[in-house]
Amino acid sequence: MPSVVSVTTEVVVYDVFQREHRQSAAGSGFLLRSDEGYEGYIVTNNHVVQNANSVQVKLVDGETFPASIVGTDVLTDLAVLKVEATDLPHACLGNSDLLAVGDWVVAIGNALGEGISATHGIISRLNVSVSVEGNTLSGLIQTDAPINPGNSGGPLLNMSGEVIGITSVKMAATGIEGMGYAISINSAKAIIETLIHQGYVSRPWLGVRIYTVDPYVAAVNKLSIDKGALIVEVVSNSPADAAGLREGDVIISFEGREIANINDLIQAIHDCQVGQQVKITFVRGKNTKTTWAQLRESPPPQD
Repeated sequence: MPSVVSVTTEVVVYDVFQREHRQSAAGSGFLLRSDEGYEGYIVTNNHVVQNANSVQVKLVDGETFPASIVGTDVLTDLAVLKVEATDLPHACLGNSDLLAVGDWVVAIGNALGEGISATHGIISRLNVSVSVEGNTLSGLIQTDAPINPGNSGGPLLNMSGEVIGITSVKMAATGIEGMGYAISINSAKAIIETLIHQGYVSRPWLGVRIYTVDPYVAAVNKLSIDKGALIVEVVSNSPADAAGLREGDVIISFEGREIANINDLIQAIHDCQVGQQVKITFVRGKNTKTTWAQLRESPPPQD
């Protein structure tokens, strides 16, 4: 518990009259081992600090520090913060590959923004995929340990007190109970290290903004097909631009893989390598066409 911190962020928002207001939000995080060269580094969720103008972290003993955002990754919902302090408590990372359904776990975090507290439960499922705001998080740990707003970014622990997951999302609706999800620590380790050393995660990049095609989208946009990934923007001088793709095209196949929605396309791109030539089948109007694109490294996120 001493290694778990409360994370408070401040975001500037504007009302309908364009008047500026400041809103606060609460989350959680945990400190990494200082003896591994990570003194003052804190792991949390991307959605906890996204668009934040300022970030504060508070230890269990009440000591508070301003924190800087070292790096974020939207696709895995991970972020790393840094505080300028020494001799801090730290969490020990476990091995999430050793988990089994039924194992006991403890979730620690800043639930409801009321300070650090602990809840317990078991592992309900492993290797779960959940879609959140158009992004699919994969390889998640499902638990029935009570997860509340403010827990996001906090650790999920085994009975040895080792971090085996990072609390990320909860299914919340009438009649739904005991469905909280954590990012497995083994899948998070490489992302965390990359964020510390680079500030962002490089991936293969096509250079399109896309939207899932369903019957409604097809009707509104007068498309000839009712599934696929609709291109709504092509980045200038991107691989997609060089391949001749245009706004309004619907990608239906990528490297031989059927594309029914944007998650299919995103996963297909990420399964490729930077520099790889890929075959793309798309529909333009009523015609099915094929092109080739050479994927490039994703550009750094804009400040």
